[in-house]
Amino acid sequence: MRAVIQRVSRASVTVEGDIVGAIGPGLLVLLGVAEGDGETEARWLAHKTANLRIFSDAEGKMNLSVQDIDGSVLVISQFTLHGDIRRGFRPSFTKAAAPQIAAPLIELYCKALRDQQLPVETGVFGAHMDVELVNDGPVTIILEKEAPAIP
Repeated sequence: MRAVIQRVSRASVTVEGDIVGAIGPGLLVLLGVAEGDGETEARWLAHKTANLRIFSDAEGKMNLSVQDIDGSVLVISQFTLHGDIRRGFRPSFTKAAAPQIAAPLIELYCKALRDQQLPVETGVFGAHMDVELVNDGPVTIILEKEAPAIP
């Protein structure tokens, strides 16, 4: 699983003109599931996301998590994070998990965040989405948990 995490002042996602998710201060997470990913990767990534210390403390140092600031998380599924452009100019998405695998793992990731008492909003899996955000900083972190090698 791969996540691009952005510290935001606010963020929202719109599908067909309707806002389907919106948050104030917190994290916007673009989340891609790779072939071979499973529950272990989803839970690990959620734990890491919830405890990532990228918010400023009273001294201006990145020392607080989204939990510490009572922030929220907006999760957007994005299979294109696993696009491979090593050959040519058109990305190949063969490493991205199939929708029937990816959707439940994204739901599990969101549930794991909620289990840590975080408010979580989401986009719509598989839909064309318009995402708006105000990146605070800007601060952008890439987290990745690779699936174990298949013997």
